Amino acid sequence: MSARLTVPKTYKLAIGGAFPRSESGRTYEVASPKGVFLANAAQASRKDARDAVKAARTAQAGWAKATAYNRGQVLYRVAEVLEGRRAQFVEEIVAQQGVSAAVAGAQVDEAIDLWVWYAGWCDKYAQIAGNLNPVSGAYFNISAPEPTGVVAIVAPQESALLGLVSVVAPALVAGNAVVVVASEQYPLSAISLAEVLATSDVPGGVVNVLTGSPAELAPWLAAHADVNALDLAGAGGIDWVDLQIAAADTLKRVLAPGEVVASPQRIAAFTEVKTVWHPKSMV
Repeated sequence: MSARLTVPKTYKLAIGGAFPRSESGRTYEVASPKGVFLANAAQASRKDARDAVKAARTAQAGWAKATAYNRGQVLYRVAEVLEGRRAQFVEEIVAQQGVSAAVAGAQVDEAIDLWVWYAGWCDKYAQIAGNLNPVSGAYFNISAPEPTGVVAIVAPQESALLGLVSVVAPALVAGNAVVVVASEQYPLSAISLAEVLATSDVPGGVVNVLTGSPAELAPWLAAHADVNALDLAGAGGIDWVDLQIAAADTLKRVLAPGEVVASPQRIAAFTEVKTVWHPKSMV
């Protein structure tokens, strides 16, 4: 019996629930720490970033209208599907980062647990981010968090999977849609995660994944008028002060580079507070 040829995986972008190649046709080589060729990754362009923002804007309203309970179910489903593909992600992380299978497995397990943790916050964060305010008068005054809208994210660059999950998951909890620039050095797991999201009831366009150069893509996202917030978690290696200045022109919320810690405060960072006055019953 003749030996089969292997079928190498093609890694593309993830935009609007589809997996297109970059409109520019550009790719770049991804190699192991020892220089062994692993795959060609799509090198996203300015046009790809614009397409991703448009897809996120189209999808965001529907995601925000879903009940908190439903969003929690969807995020939990992501964890379930990721658990079922654990071996694939371990293999990709070993190849990209040159770590042991045990270290890669721990990263995947932590990523799975993080999806579960944030799923549990979907119907609880409002109790922390919102408030019943004391007022002098026959009124209730209620502050309630709402999603900011479209969040552009530069993912942490030092990990293939966990850093990406640590910034995408909290943005989704409140009903935001995201455009995320994955780790330039370790992009393969990001596109595999996008495949998981596409089969986990996450509506198309809610998460859009770009691979390529954060230094090239982040300025366009920071200046884009239809992006409402900017998470610069992985932008410490580029001129992120200029990104903040560009974001200020369109009054974006900005989260500066720094350690990413799982916290309900990270959810609240991408919410707006709506205050409602309601008269008390006079009966």
